[in-house]
Amino acid sequence: MAVTTADLPQFARVVVIGGGVGGTSVALHLAEMGERDVLLVERSELTSGSTFHSAGLVGQLRADPTLTRMNMYSVELYRRLQDTENPVGWRECGGIKLASSPERLEEIRRQISWARSFGLPLHEISPAEVAERFPLVDLDGVVGAAYLESDGHLDPAQLCYTLATAARALGVQVRQHTRVTGISTRHGRVTQVRTDRGDVDCEVVVNCAGMFAAEIGRLVGVRIPLVPMSHQYVITEPFRVPGEPSLPTLRDPDLLVYFRQDVDGLLMGGYERDPAAWTAARVAFDAIPSDFNGRLLSQDWPRFEDIAANAQRRVPVMANVGVRRLINGPEAFTPDNEFCLGETELGGFFVAAGFCAHGIAGAGGIGKVMAEWIIEGEPSMDVSHMDIARFGRQYRSPGYTLARTVENYRTYYDIPYPDRQRRAARPLRRSPVYTWHAEHGAVFGEKAGWERVDWYESNADGAAAAPHGWPSRYWSSAVGAEHLATRAGVGLFDESSFAKIEVSGADAAAFLDWVCDNEVARAVGDVTYTQALNDRGGIESDFTVTRIENDTFLIVTGTAFGSHDISWLRRQARRHGFDVRIADVTGATCCYALWGPQSREILQPLTPSDLRSEHFPYMTAQELTVGDVPVRALRVTFVGELGWELYASSEYGVTLWESLWEVGHGAGMIAAGYRAIESMRLEKGYRVWGTDITPETTPYEAGLGFCVKLDKPGGFVGRDALRAAREAGPTRRLRAIVLTDRRRLVLGNEPVRVDGEVVGRVTSGGYGHSVAASIAYAYVPFDAKPGTAVEVDLFGDWVPGEVVNEPLFDPSGTRVRGA
Repeated sequence: MAVTTADLPQFARVVVIGGGVGGTSVALHLAEMGERDVLLVERSELTSGSTFHSAGLVGQLRADPTLTRMNMYSVELYRRLQDTENPVGWRECGGIKLASSPERLEEIRRQISWARSFGLPLHEISPAEVAERFPLVDLDGVVGAAYLESDGHLDPAQLCYTLATAARALGVQVRQHTRVTGISTRHGRVTQVRTDRGDVDCEVVVNCAGMFAAEIGRLVGVRIPLVPMSHQYVITEPFRVPGEPSLPTLRDPDLLVYFRQDVDGLLMGGYERDPAAWTAARVAFDAIPSDFNGRLLSQDWPRFEDIAANAQRRVPVMANVGVRRLINGPEAFTPDNEFCLGETELGGFFVAAGFCAHGIAGAGGIGKVMAEWIIEGEPSMDVSHMDIARFGRQYRSPGYTLARTVENYRTYYDIPYPDRQRRAARPLRRSPVYTWHAEHGAVFGEKAGWERVDWYESNADGAAAAPHGWPSRYWSSAVGAEHLATRAGVGLFDESSFAKIEVSGADAAAFLDWVCDNEVARAVGDVTYTQALNDRGGIESDFTVTRIENDTFLIVTGTAFGSHDISWLRRQARRHGFDVRIADVTGATCCYALWGPQSREILQPLTPSDLRSEHFPYMTAQELTVGDVPVRALRVTFVGELGWELYASSEYGVTLWESLWEVGHGAGMIAAGYRAIESMRLEKGYRVWGTDITPETTPYEAGLGFCVKLDKPGGFVGRDALRAAREAGPTRRLRAIVLTDRRRLVLGNEPVRVDGEVVGRVTSGGYGHSVAASIAYAYVPFDAKPGTAVEVDLFGDWVPGEVVNEPLFDPSGTRVRGA
């Protein structure tokens, strides 16, 4: 594409910053959705960031369903573009993923099973079939493989040019050699992009600046946590006979390497265990040179030696062929290996960056969801795990971001076992009684930077038999002991990590009634369980709301969802002009839950307040004292037992815990962790956002219709969509399933079939110790009522099960309400 030197327009509704595959894809999809007033600016020339040196592999299957669907859409787009006047060099040659260990073969079989739920024809092939398709391979140590015939590769630069050409044909303006120098804002929104060639007024800015995205974000005080990482691959001299059948792409994650054909040679790269970040440092943000355009980093052969040795082991010819070039190019990685997408805390300032070296595979899907987000206000897929709002304030630290990102790169090809724990930059966020937990045998898991007790190994009794397979890798009999002790007596849980959001101001009640499907602006002291919906009726958030004063409310949500929920609430307030203050008060308060049939007997001696149900009803809150500590007590539960959550200012945290422990320990109370909570909530059918309920599921489908108040005065976000959905009738429903083999546990995303046909996939599951059952939840056709026989695919085995009534434990709810 020729350099465009025309003057900049004075106004463009949308300005896209960055001329790589991300920016050009976003521009094209905006235009295809009808938004033609789009200007794309590029500091140098198109492709001159990371796109020009990308390896170009397109593999569709990923570790999460949404990204897989995005990549599948990308393949559809690339096929379409290949048939235009500007083909993208798409080669649908198929893709092989090797298993060089029994553990990797288990992962492959798990991926094959859940790929079925998307209609993705991934299937297992034998080592001999690998050799037939990729004759250069040495099969030493290979125990199996997966093959997907619709995978392939393309020319990244040509893709970028084709996307830009298609966008320009629909009216998008493209200006190269236009460097952004500033962004103006007013009243919390972007208003103008300033460049070295002039200023452009605008309503929306989309930061698609790749490895420069963090720098662009800093122009407006927005932190975009990504790190440019050095990524290397080699291109060999031609050595294959011209006209030989094309080779499929080949990945051997156990050896950390990948291959694809490059003309009549090979391209080979990998993810080394000693990665190198570029320009970022522990106490300094990335500082990419201003003239780093269309350039590469210096070759680093010593760091590539292990990758080269592994490549020669798997493809021996690599030891003898000439190397035409070693490419060392910076790629922007995020701390969790997920894309960084969505609207930031600054109104109208969007980001699509941090593609983690698989942006070519995802570029089509990225453009699609971003265009939907900008034009319609929300994407059609659940991309909450890619939303920039997921990153908490700790990612403002360059050191924390760097440590997590480097660890992520180092473990890029590791098997994603359930509950796999990150190790970098820990511990960071700690409860007031963290030391007490450690001294009493706590096994900590990390979430959102918090150190959380999963269980206390000191509670292990050896009574429960370990489950089969992967679930046994992070397991202890202590979980069952804590579960059963809570059900029989009382358990004490540290829930200080739960995110707490205070909403206050003149419009607080009206605002929350508008964003919630339930009635939450009730009497002071009332606690309401509710969802917040998007315009399609999908569940954007799931939390409790407590009215603590006439104009002040407390929201309690999951540990990992606080940043997301705060961002979403603030965006709604900004969009609709509500006069509210939305503050994160998580760290200001500790929270301890006391649950179990004997919880009242433990708590009552510590407070002068009457805890009987007639004085302290279920789903209400009161201010009281526990020992010498002032607390806000909420009579709620997430385990299906009588009890309270006790909130206190953090400086009282140690005293409050010690007061509870002193009274309860001698009376049979047990300190317990989050894994016991998970087991008990499964028995009660309590939903978890992000798995059981998502922006793609409605309350009616999830069995949460009791929260929906369609006739609430003033309505609420998503009401019209829910009303239409109710009138149309549900087509699917989240159901509880019990497997016949109680030692076979689901992990999530497994396909479910009825009468031999795949009808849905598992959302969550585990073992219910009180009901002695392997429990799974899955969306299945609405007519799959209790009693329906089903099968769930666990690592290639179809395990029988049955849809059952829920909840499995205490269906009358008498234990929750107490006496």
